[in-house]
Amino acid sequence: MAKIYDLQNVKRVYESRTVVDIDTLEIEDGEILAIVGPSGAGKSTLLRLLNFLEYADSGLIRYKGQEVNAQLPLDFRRQVTTVFQRPALLQGSVEENVVYGLRLRGKKNGKGEVLEVITRMGLEKLRRARARTLSGGEAQRVALARAVVVRPAVLLLDEPTANLDPYNISLIEEVVREINRVQKTTIVLVTHNVFQAKRMAHRIALMLSGKIVELSRTQDFFDHPRDPRTRAFANGEMIY
Repeated sequence: MAKIYDLQNVKRVYESRTVVDIDTLEIEDGEILAIVGPSGAGKSTLLRLLNFLEYADSGLIRYKGQEVNAQLPLDFRRQVTTVFQRPALLQGSVEENVVYGLRLRGKKNGKGEVLEVITRMGLEKLRRARARTLSGGEAQRVALARAVVVRPAVLLLDEPTANLDPYNISLIEEVVREINRVQKTTIVLVTHNVFQAKRMAHRIALMLSGKIVELSRTQDFFDHPRDPRTRAFANGEMIY
């Protein structure tokens, strides 16, 4: 399988503290990769490098063979969308929020796509509702709809179901798997929940203190871990 991201000797430093220190990481085109690890492991910072919000202090990141830096073409940047744990919704209706991504990309005739995505997310009865009056689960579904309506090449998810009820978790997971299966969208999922990672991911990476401790196929991650810290984390034990 072709690689969509290639990271080599990547470091990100905040005030002399190294928060990402990755020797090598290749993300395969069309896969679901889950990145797990405790709080402070550097997972969210890694996502910010992958969505071009920040740049590495040293090392090399390539996206589709193109070096990631401030000169990365806008066309490449628009291929990657992110859904954060706390959705930043705009004032206006659910439908206006979902349309926003298309408008940024100059697409004016996406009404059918918007309604299709809204319906798929179970939001059709709320499409005229004010987005900022929604529950946490509903708001997260709006954020996901806004991200996927543009049909990104890569969808980055930062704890997208944290603190949500089982219904919303199930719906969001189902939609994400469908997007990956049907549209071949590459998914990078950051989660504390190893059970969610096991349900959804083709591969899982364990991140500790900014480093990738282990990266393997999902079944091997749980059944045949190479690092004892991986086994401990998969068993729910506290690791540092």
